Amino acid sequence: MKDMRNNNIQLTRSITAFFWLGFFVAISFMEAPLKFTAPGLSMAEGLSIGKIVFGALNYCEWAFLAIILITCFLRKPARVEAYLIIALAIIMILETVWLLPALDLDADKIVGGQMVTGHALHWCYVTLEVIKAPVLFFAGLKGVKSIIRPVNSNVIKTTT
Repeated sequence: MKDMRNNNIQLTRSITAFFWLGFFVAISFMEAPLKFTAPGLSMAEGLSIGKIVFGALNYCEWAFLAIILITCFLRKPARVEAYLIIALAIIMILETVWLLPALDLDADKIVGGQMVTGHALHWCYVTLEVIKAPVLFFAGLKGVKSIIRPVNSNVIKTTT
């Protein structure tokens, strides 16, 4: 019974990582670039929408991370999985505390008609998003493997 409970906790952690991955990839890599190709939508309007969407995405990502962290207290993750979760937390902190506020200020300047020079912060954000995708994938995969591996080893033991 305890193995079933532990597997359910691990499965919750993995499903959350995969759901988070799909959620943020759809927004960051589809919605964000596509809105700037919409006819009749100005850069200022696109940036205003982007601020709202990425602000909401950030809140949802913190909820996903909270679920993952809660499962870590209920069932300790394997070392590699723990490192991946720590990496996700660091990325989230950097994005929330530093990058999103700075990018929001730049967007406000552009919406207000001012010029913004340099886009290093934007590329830093994109880089973290590109890193976040495989980290989420491997965190979810590592968790699923930890459930499947014991099941497969039990099957092998009983058939030999």
